[in-house]
Amino acid sequence: MSSDQNADALVRRLQECFNTRRFDDAAPLHTPDFFSHPLGAGFPAGKNAWLALTTRYPAMRVVAQDVILDGDKAAVRSVVEGIDGVRPELYEIFRFEDGRFAEMWGASTGFPWSGSPKELLDQSVDH
Repeated sequence: MSSDQNADALVRRLQECFNTRRFDDAAPLHTPDFFSHPLGAGFPAGKNAWLALTTRYPAMRVVAQDVILDGDKAAVRSVVEGIDGVRPELYEIFRFEDGRFAEMWGASTGFPWSGSPKELLDQSVDH
């Protein structure tokens, strides 16, 4: 299997962990010093976001539509299903190191809230 196939499989495995709510299964897919630019340092920051999102939207699922690979990076466009009758999109760039996620940047459109993921998480904690 090529490194491109490995990266594509890794992205799809991450989404499978999210969609099946097996969040802890995603931890080994990340380097110990993983950094999410929208959410912060470490896998726990992402896991906490996943918990907040799925608590607020229990039917939420993420489905990759495009995975474009270039060297140690992948650009991923995904649709989000199961949120209040809308079909938002996620745009993420992942950097890989030693076959695992090392860094992530993200943006989105079409969600029923405005602001950054951090603002959504802050709202989720308040409710």
